[in-house]
Amino acid sequence: MRASFGLLAALFAAGAWAQSSAPAESETKPGPYAHYGLLRARDLTPFGFLRLDMRPAHAVSAPAGTWGVEVELDYQNTWAMSDNVKDYLESLNGRRKIGPAEIQAIRALPGESYLVDLELGLLDVTYHYSFADRWETYASVRAVDYTGGFLDGGIEAFHKAFGIPSSGRRAVERNDTNIIFNLKSTQVTQPDIPDSGVLDPVVGLRYRFARDPTTWNLVVEGAVKVPVGGVRPFLSTGHWDVGTQVTLQGFMERHAAYASLAAVYAKVSDVVPTAGTKVVPTAILGYEYTWTERTNLNAQFYASPSVFSHKDTDLDDLLRPKYQVSLGVRHRIGASLLTFGFTENIANFNNTPDIGFQLGWAYSPAFAR
Repeated sequence: MRASFGLLAALFAAGAWAQSSAPAESETKPGPYAHYGLLRARDLTPFGFLRLDMRPAHAVSAPAGTWGVEVELDYQNTWAMSDNVKDYLESLNGRRKIGPAEIQAIRALPGESYLVDLELGLLDVTYHYSFADRWETYASVRAVDYTGGFLDGGIEAFHKAFGIPSSGRRAVERNDTNIIFNLKSTQVTQPDIPDSGVLDPVVGLRYRFARDPTTWNLVVEGAVKVPVGGVRPFLSTGHWDVGTQVTLQGFMERHAAYASLAAVYAKVSDVVPTAGTKVVPTAILGYEYTWTERTNLNAQFYASPSVFSHKDTDLDDLLRPKYQVSLGVRHRIGASLLTFGFTENIANFNNTPDIGFQLGWAYSPAFAR
């Protein structure tokens, strides 16, 4: 993970260098109310993480021949479990590393059970090219690092300060990885950290209806996830996923509103193999505010149904929809755009990450128009 952070830091430095070689700010800066669209972070829920996920649409209208590069580092912490596992962990005294005895005890609990305790970082590099008016193509390469992480202590301190139940966290060694599933469709026990590596690449095509939108725009996208090397545990489902996304964008001076609906046909295998393929819809509502000439603020709401069905499990927590809220800030430096955001799960806490963070750098001549 340190290598990923180092690469991102180098790219931030490259952005600062690019600014020094770009045209003068007075000649190139965007208008006073530039908007960049939804935060681009994808869903990092380990339940369905390996499927194609249509990234929220940007709002940059670039002329033909314009190119751009996006680099994002997303990081999340997940602590999710069934009620019977929570009750079991809360009955224990003191911390312990989950070993064979604890695994056996969890698997022997009445009914279905699961525990997912991990952190993961995703490095995503995307190249964009506008090959004609209103048309853009893009390609993404991605790599994931599974880890026990470093956030457990801070999350526990936050929960304690605000009187939030620990849900069994204090029975388990901090910054460890535990993946245990005993569902009706499958059994998975992963006592060690899963192998990190390169995920399947994604290629896509984008069309915007307004060439230079001033009030409204409609953006339509299609994408495909290309399987590389067949089935690779925790890295690839070995399946060609395809998806489409439609985003309505509205602009009014400092304000911008976004509504997006996506559908992906995927084999939604993840840390737990699921039954067959299915269409997974996703809806996003977002708001962007131009705070200063260089800085924008974002807020958005994400909703998607579970990737599981009753063929996989009868546990309500895994069958409920996923709801997440993201907040972020963007700052432009010449032709570079820097992003910081975080995502928090709401409503249903045992099927999504507790918290996630996003660091991003994008460079394009379109930002310096």
